[in-house]
Amino acid sequence: MRPDIIVAISEACDAGNGDDRPGPNGIMNHSRRWKITLRAAVLLLIASACHAQVGAHIAGIWASEEVIPSAIHGVLIIDGQKLEWRATISKMSTPVQRNKDAVAFVLPNGAGEFRGRVVNSNTIRGHWIQSPDDINNNRYATPVELRQIGDKIWRGEIAPLVSTLSYYMSIQQSAEGSLTAVIRNPERNRFGRNVYQIDVHGDALSFSEVKNPSQGFTGNFDRITGRLSVSLPDSQPRQFGRIKNEHARGFYPRFAQDETYHYLKPVAEDDGWSTASLSDVGLDPKPLTELIEKILHVDPANNALNIQSLLIARHGKLLLEEYFYGFGRERTHDMRSASKTFAPMLFGIAREHGAKIDIDTPMYSQFPKYKEFANPDPRKTKMTARDLMTMTSGLACDDNNDDSPGNEDVMQQQTAQSDWYKYTLDLPMERDPGGEKAVYCSAGMNLLAGMVEHATGRWIPEFFDEYVAKPLQIATYHWNLMPTGEGYAGGGLQLRPRDELKLGQLYLNGGEWNGRRVVSNDWVTRSTSTQSRFEPVFGVDHEYGYGWHIYHLKNGDRTFRVYAAGGNGGQIVMVIPDLDMVVGFNGWAYGEFPKWYKWQTELVPQFIIPAARSR
Repeated sequence: MRPDIIVAISEACDAGNGDDRPGPNGIMNHSRRWKITLRAAVLLLIASACHAQVGAHIAGIWASEEVIPSAIHGVLIIDGQKLEWRATISKMSTPVQRNKDAVAFVLPNGAGEFRGRVVNSNTIRGHWIQSPDDINNNRYATPVELRQIGDKIWRGEIAPLVSTLSYYMSIQQSAEGSLTAVIRNPERNRFGRNVYQIDVHGDALSFSEVKNPSQGFTGNFDRITGRLSVSLPDSQPRQFGRIKNEHARGFYPRFAQDETYHYLKPVAEDDGWSTASLSDVGLDPKPLTELIEKILHVDPANNALNIQSLLIARHGKLLLEEYFYGFGRERTHDMRSASKTFAPMLFGIAREHGAKIDIDTPMYSQFPKYKEFANPDPRKTKMTARDLMTMTSGLACDDNNDDSPGNEDVMQQQTAQSDWYKYTLDLPMERDPGGEKAVYCSAGMNLLAGMVEHATGRWIPEFFDEYVAKPLQIATYHWNLMPTGEGYAGGGLQLRPRDELKLGQLYLNGGEWNGRRVVSNDWVTRSTSTQSRFEPVFGVDHEYGYGWHIYHLKNGDRTFRVYAAGGNGGQIVMVIPDLDMVVGFNGWAYGEFPKWYKWQTELVPQFIIPAARSR
C-alpha cells in the first residue's frame, strides 16, 4: 500500500467517523445522498484497514509485571547494651520488649514486628512478621537468626516474602484480520483458559470472552509510548509493555520453544538432600523425558500443563529437579492446602514431646479461653482431635460448598469475626462427628493448631521452626498468619520445592530425616492408613488418613497404593512406597481442579511409575 494512503488511513483512524449532515434547509438531496453512500463505503474500507493497522501494532506478547519488595528488609540490629534494648532496621529504631528469654518489638505504624527468643548469649532466633501490601493481603512469619557481633549486640538479615503479580497477554491476528487474546496470570490464574475477542475502535480496545461475550473489559493502545493500558476486571488499569518471546517467562514453559530436553543431575546443596542421576537409582529416562517434553511443548493458548516444578526422589536421593515458567530452585511456592498435612504432624510431635493431648482428646476442651460458643450442641462435646484430622468433625464446614458457613473462603472474607478459631468453634453442627464419611474442611484442620498451641504454650511458627524446619534442614519458609497473628494451619505455607519434597521423604523414611527422628514411626503408620473416605473423584477412590490423601493408581498389571499432600493449583507431594519414590509438583492451575487433579492420577501412572518399572 502506498505511504500516502497509509497516512490517510492512520489519520482517519485517529479522527473517527465524524457526523453526517443534511443538505440545505435540512433536506437530503440526491447528490448528497450519493456522496454519503460513497463515503460510507470508503469509511467501511478505512475502518477495516484501521482495524488491521492497529492489529498489526498490537499482535504479539505483552507483559505487566509488578514486584513489591517489603519496605522493611535487610540488616536487623538488636542492641542490648543499655537497660532499654533497641532494635534498628531500615533506618527505623524501636524499643524491644523482654520477658525472660522472649524478645519482641513492633515497628511504628504496623510496618512489621519481630517475635523471638534468646537461645544463648550468641544467638537470638525468631520470626519477622511482615505487614500486608497491595498485592498480598496476608501477613507472613519468616525465620531469622541473629548472631552476636559485639557485647550484647546481635545482627541478622531480614528477607521477607516478595510479593509479585504478573500478567502475560498473547494477542494473535488471523489472516482475515480478527484479533484474539489469551492472558496468563501465574500467581492467581485469574483468567484460566479463557479466550477473548478484541474489537478495535480507533485506539480503543474492547475484550469480550469468546464463550461468554457478556464478560469482558476494555483497553487502549498508546501509539506514542507503544504500550497497552488495560482495565482488567476488579483492578486498576494495568500497563502492558511488549516483550520478546524469550522474555515471556510466565507464558512459555521455557524460553526456547524448540528446545530439546537434556537431563541434568540435580545440584547438591547444603539442604540435606543427597543427589543422584536417574541411572544411579534404576530409572528409565525415556518416560520422564516424554513427560517433560509434553510440558515444554504444550499449546500456550490452551495450556493443560502449567506445571512450575517437577521433582523426584528415589532411595532417599534427589534425582530429578526441573523448573518451568520462570520458577527456580531458591523461590518459595505457596503450598495451598498441601501444607495442611503439617497440622496432624505437629499434633503428633507435640504429643510425643509430652503435651497432654491425643487423638481422642475432646477438641472443645482445648480452647478454655472462650467462655461460650454460638450454636450450642451436645455433639460438639464429643468431637475429638481425630475427627479434625480425618475431616469428620460434623461441623457445617464444606469447602466444596460455597453456601457452607464454614467454607474457607467464606470464613476468610468475612470481617465480623477476626478470630478464625472462634469463628470455626461457633459453627453449627450438620452431622454427628466421627465415622468414615469425610467432608473437606480447612477450618477444622486449622483447629489442630489451636490445640497444639494450648497444649504446648508455643506459637505455631515457633513450634514448627524448632521441631520440623530445623530437623528437616529447611532454612527458608513463610508461614501465613490469621488476622489475630496466630499461624494458620489450613494451608498457605510457602516452601521451596526441594523442601516440600522432604515432607514426603520424611514419611517414606518412617519419620526420620538423615538419621534424625522427627516424628514416630507409629504416627507415620497411622497417618498414612485409611481413616475416612471422600466420594470418588473422576472414577478414582479417594481415601484419607491424618492429613494425607490416599489413592490407588493403576499401571499395567499392577495397582500402586500412594499417599499425597495436595493443594489447589497443583501443589502435590506424593509418596509411592512400593517404588521407594517421592514425587513433587508445583503449578498455577488455581481454580481448575479437574486439570491439576489429573496430574497425580494420570501423569504419575502414565510417565513416572513406568520409569521405575521398565528396568
